[in-house]
Amino acid sequence: MSRYPRENFILSGFICIAFGAFFTVVEVYTLASTVGVLGIILFIFGMSLRSKLGMSESAIREWRPDEGQLPDAGRVMYRVDVTMDEPIESTIVCGPCGKITVQPGPRPDSFICPSCQVQLWAAEEE
Repeated sequence: MSRYPRENFILSGFICIAFGAFFTVVEVYTLASTVGVLGIILFIFGMSLRSKLGMSESAIREWRPDEGQLPDAGRVMYRVDVTMDEPIESTIVCGPCGKITVQPGPRPDSFICPSCQVQLWAAEEE
């Protein structure tokens, strides 16, 4: 059995619809209508299936951005990612040193990188 049936049915539907259109252009109407209608049926059936592409809940929960220095843009660069689901965590990437810091809760008002001691932002900056 295929690992991605939804995507395969949708792609097959598009291909059949395209071939049906091609057969209409060359005036083979019986074949065009059969292949075109079959393409529409395959497309609708594919859209009704659930996709198996995606990440598991544990993979989403354990996701972290890549470590690495961020480009210099005339001031200190940083990246903050905050989870939307419980437990709420803030993942902060320091631009100068590229280290990742994970803190519980939403984005803090100010932050100093524990690795390089650079202040990334302060409350009055916003």
